[in-house]
Amino acid sequence: MTQQEPPKIEFPCADYPVKIMGEHSDIYQERVLEVVEKHAPGFDRKRIGIKTSSKGSFRSITVLITATGVEQLHALHMDLKAIAETKMVL
Repeated sequence: MTQQEPPKIEFPCADYPVKIMGEHSDIYQERVLEVVEKHAPGFDRKRIGIKTSSKGSFRSITVLITATGVEQLHALHMDLKAIAETKMVL
C-alpha cells in the first residue's frame, strides 16, 4: 500500500475555508473576526457561516479568506487558538 501525499495548495488561494469552533459568548464572534481581519485584510464578512450548537453552548464560525502562504495560515491558526474560548481551528 502506498501513502498518498496530501494535495498541495497553490498560493494565493481564494476562498480558503477556515472553521473556528469555540464556546458561545457575547464577544467571541467579534474576537474571531478581528483576528481574521488582521491576517486576511478585506475578507468578505458577508460570506461568514455561523452555527450555534443545539444547547447554545458552542459556536462554529466559518470564514473564507484568500490564503497567501503557509506563514499566514500558521500565524492565523496560532492567533485564533490564543482566544480563550476557542476549542478548535480547522
